[in-house]
Amino acid sequence: MTHANTSAARRRESILRAAVRQGLLGPDHAVLAAFVDLDGVAASVRALHTAFPDSVSVLHTFAAKANCLVPVLRELRALGMGCEAAGAGELAQALAAGFAPDHIVLDSPAKTRAELARALELGVAVNADSFQELDRIEGILTRRPSSSRIGVRLNPQVGGGDIAAMSTATATSKFGVALDDDGNRRRLLDAYRARPWLTWVHAHVGSQGCSLDLMAEGVARAVDFADEVGRTLGRPVTGIDIGGGLPVDFEGDDPPPGFDAYVRRLQDRVPRLFGGAYRIVTEFGRSLLAKNGFTAALVEYTKTSGGRRVAITHAGAQVAARTVFMPSAWPLRITAHGPDGGPRTGEPVPQDIAGPCCFAGDLLASARPLPPLAPGDIVALLDTGAYYSSTPFHYNSLPDPAVHGVRVGPGGEVVFEPLRRAETLDDVLARTGG
Repeated sequence: MTHANTSAARRRESILRAAVRQGLLGPDHAVLAAFVDLDGVAASVRALHTAFPDSVSVLHTFAAKANCLVPVLRELRALGMGCEAAGAGELAQALAAGFAPDHIVLDSPAKTRAELARALELGVAVNADSFQELDRIEGILTRRPSSSRIGVRLNPQVGGGDIAAMSTATATSKFGVALDDDGNRRRLLDAYRARPWLTWVHAHVGSQGCSLDLMAEGVARAVDFADEVGRTLGRPVTGIDIGGGLPVDFEGDDPPPGFDAYVRRLQDRVPRLFGGAYRIVTEFGRSLLAKNGFTAALVEYTKTSGGRRVAITHAGAQVAARTVFMPSAWPLRITAHGPDGGPRTGEPVPQDIAGPCCFAGDLLASARPLPPLAPGDIVALLDTGAYYSSTPFHYNSLPDPAVHGVRVGPGGEVVFEPLRRAETLDDVLARTGG
């Protein structure tokens, strides 16, 4: 185990032990809880800001879909981030977190007239996803001018990564205007010619499973098109929204290629992006939050079925939908702990780590070698700071767990702060019409 792995594991253990001591997790308190390491989030944001050269104007926005909890967004705003919203709900969350409208970007393939009118009234940046959406925006602007930065999302059609569902620049992707489809490049140039308020270009190739080379190629095609607009129309595109999508290593704690490696790849493939002609917006999400969070669940029962050990826990599809429904694409590391949060010892044996949901496929892992688990033990789902407990799946009307922010003081003291309180059964009834 490397030093990075050891340090991260010790930090998680100290947080878990403190959570048990302080009554945030345990059979008499809460059987499921999530934790976001706010110190780690701040370090990730610093790494992002440092990676881009000071010579370019960059607005780094956080993709709210990765963790839409308003206190998390508020924390990111205080760290100098903007916010990317993919719909009316995330826009409302961004505004509630205090982001200035000109630091918010609205992206969605299905923006309604009301959503567009609201964004344009506020001065929120908008990336149009289709020619029809451009027409809709034009109709709104004829009635009311806007200070919004407005661009078109291009589909650079550079291909997919290892996970098809996360690849947004395939030939037939639902996102953006397909750049190489017959006649589209001419139609796009005509759209920019007819609409002087159209001054940005946006591209996003995908996220998990997409290589740095594929991502850089998509950005390069967006910059090439922006250059073509300038040459053809005699007026410049002023900015490029390069999206996010930096993949995360879910196999260990050693840092994977990070923001600095991606920037170097961009500098090699598309130096024009850094030449000062374009302002830049980024939309990173998972790469800022995933590894700065984990989810902890109590083991309620254990049994043997067909000769295999099974641990029934309180974490399943309701907090790990991607892993449960696409286990080969979204495997999670799982660690075993005793009731006090300390590491569970013993010779690892294959065990199914099952959730509480009432369907057979509600498994976090199959035949995973772990020290033998017993009722009252704890399992920790690592790298779940993004897209897991912050985006629950309400199967079986299971209550949403509490999410706790964590800071560790210079003396090792662990301090928790509430990011989302646990739902009560009254809350469940309220959201289901009871």
